[in-house]
This record gives sequence, C-alpha cells and structure tokens, in this order.
Amino acid sequence: MKNIELLAPAGSLEKAKIAFLYGADAVYAGTSKLSLRSRAEMNTDTLSETIEYAHSINKKVYVAMNIYAYDGDYDEIKKEIAHLRDINVDAIIASDGGIIECIKEIAPEVEIHLSTQANATSLESCKFWYKNGAKRIILARELSKDKIEYIMKNKPEDMEIEMFIHGAICFAYSGRCYLSQYLTDRGANCGDCSQPCRFQYKVTAEEVNTPGSIVNIDFDEKGTYIFSSKDLCLIKQIPTIIEMGLDSLKIEGRLKTDYYLAMVTRVYRKAIDDYLENPNEWDYTKYMKELEKVKTRGVSEFYFTDSNNQDIHDFDGFSENLDYEYGAKVIEKIDNNKYKVEIKNKLKLGDYLEVLVPKSTETLGFNIEKLYDVKTEQEIPHINPGIKGQAVIIEIPYELEKGWIIRRKK
Repeated sequence: MKNIELLAPAGSLEKAKIAFLYGADAVYAGTSKLSLRSRAEMNTDTLSETIEYAHSINKKVYVAMNIYAYDGDYDEIKKEIAHLRDINVDAIIASDGGIIECIKEIAPEVEIHLSTQANATSLESCKFWYKNGAKRIILARELSKDKIEYIMKNKPEDMEIEMFIHGAICFAYSGRCYLSQYLTDRGANCGDCSQPCRFQYKVTAEEVNTPGSIVNIDFDEKGTYIFSSKDLCLIKQIPTIIEMGLDSLKIEGRLKTDYYLAMVTRVYRKAIDDYLENPNEWDYTKYMKELEKVKTRGVSEFYFTDSNNQDIHDFDGFSENLDYEYGAKVIEKIDNNKYKVEIKNKLKLGDYLEVLVPKSTETLGFNIEKLYDVKTEQEIPHINPGIKGQAVIIEIPYELEKGWIIRRKK
C-alpha cells in the first residue's frame, strides 16, 4: 500500500507546529481575506514563516484561496498568487474557475488543489477540473464510499484525490451557503461565515387563508437547531479508505483549539500507521475512545456508508464529550521535573492531568502536587487563566518536550 497523507488545519503558525508535532504530513492555511476562514490567525508574514518552517522538516503547506470572487477581488487575488509563488507554497486550494485561470497564468509551477467548495461529485467532474489544471481533487463531502471507489478506480493515474475524514460539516451543499449573507450580511462564500446553521430557531407555520394565524411547530419551547449537523468522524472507516488508495485525508478545523488539533491529529496518525503496519490486528475502538474525549456536536459518518443517512442533524445544539478540557501547553523545562506551561483553563492542586504523547494514543497521567508562580517561584494553590500566554510552573513526573499538550479532567 502507498503512503497516505494526513492533512491538518493550521489557523496560525503555532497551530501548524502542533499539527506537525502530532503527526500531520501537511497543513492547510488560509490567506487573510481570500479563504473561507478569513477570521483565522494566519497573515502574510506568519504564512511565509510557516512555509519556511514546514519545508525545514520536510512537511508541506497548502493555502486556501477558495472564495467565489467578484471582479473587484481580482487585483488582490493576483497579488496574492504572486506572493504565494514567491514564498514557495506547495499548492493553492481554489474553487473559482477565474482564480484557477489566474494561478495557471501567474504561478504555473504551483500545484492547484480543487476545493471541496467546487463540489466535485463524479468522475467526469474530476476529469474536467484535472484537464483544466487541478493536480488534486478534494471531493465533495456528500459522496458515499461506493462513489469514491468508482472515481479511484477510473481516474487518471496521476490525479490525486483528497477527502475529509473528520470535523464540522456545513449544512449547505458542499459548504455553499447564502444563509449567513441573508441573516447577518456576512458572506460565507467570501470567507466571513457567521455560522447561522448553529443558531437556534423557532419554526412556525401560517394558515394562508387566515393572515396572522401563526402555529408553532417547534420540537419544544426552546425551538430547534434545525440547520446544525453533527461532526464528521470516519475513524472506523480508515481501513476502507486506505485500501481505496486515497492520496490525502483531511481534518477540518482551522478555528479549533490547539487541544482539538493535537487530539484529533494524533489519533488519526496512529490509526493510519497502525493499519499500514499490521492491518490484521487493527481495531478502531481504542482510537474512538480517544476521540470521545474531544468536545463535539455528536458524530456521524455522514453519507460515507449510507447515502440516505438521516442521523446527521444536531437538533439539540448541545455539545458532547465534556469530561476533558484543554489544560496547558509545555513552554520549556526549568529543571528536574519542573516545567513552565502556558495555561488554558483553571488549574489547582489535586487536579488530574494527562499529557498527550505525539503520534500515539498514549497519555501520561498525574495529579498536580506543586504549582509555582513564574515570577516569584513561590508555591501557589491554583491559577486562573488571564491574558494570552499566561504561564505557571508545574511539577510533572515525566520527560516532556516543548509544545506538548496537556488536558485536564473536569
């Protein structure tokens, strides 16, 4: 079996470093205004630094320019394409035919990856975009495994295929939604989605012959999150996906926390590696057990195994898997078992913490016995998160490295 790329989100330089540390082969980021996550933290300078860092450790960076553009956008688009070419980006992710033409003209040496926004749902569609410059096709998320398998068996040999395996699912078809623009004047297709699919709604009906006769048809008095979907989770399907010969498996979440990124990336890295090494002993349950410690809206395989799947909606709007939260991130070792860590939630003596070991499902558990103020080095009983970057010194009975993530059991 060929190697398969694990592709993780990078909303910032620090998140890119965490993704690589926990097993990603490549990351995808957005330009400041021209991707569908314009509120992510990556800017022009940090993007250049991210690419330089990735290449120094033989990793890759793909940059999304996947808005649907208006004519007034193209001066900026052309400048950004030239800039990405000059800083040696590994690929540009695009969905708009006009942007793709600009990439071919300005940066012909840069690979084009067709965004899932282009909703490629068939072999013929994949072949069309391949003939028009796309090296890799990121499939529409609505495809079943049978449809993906058909594409894999009949595509041109050097056409690469990528698919999403984990993360939030947009209610709209392939993410092409106008609801945000309509309700909040923030265009989802231009990178500024306000996520109205996560809003709570009251559904009503009016009898047409009796104006003003409103009938409430809500599920309960609180309404329903009728547009919100569960999160995609295909961990159980990793063997099937690998056997189909996919080139890249993608995790969604450029706006997620470092903890989420480390947790999900490490689990899929380990699941992929374990299957490639020993497929006969592969068992998804231990990987699922870890993923169940990450906050979600509930999980679903969406349409991968059942094109008529109805169990995809998050009608309650409640998060699941709330027993653990982001505790801290290792900054540096001070001496002996003392580590300076950046805190993410309140920590106090007696708390149970677990260190996430990179590229593994292993965790290192311990209870907090000593906390020290970083300035006075005096012992303290607890610390509350304040400004970004706030730190504390903590005794940890293991050898850890910079960037390792620590979770706290509530």
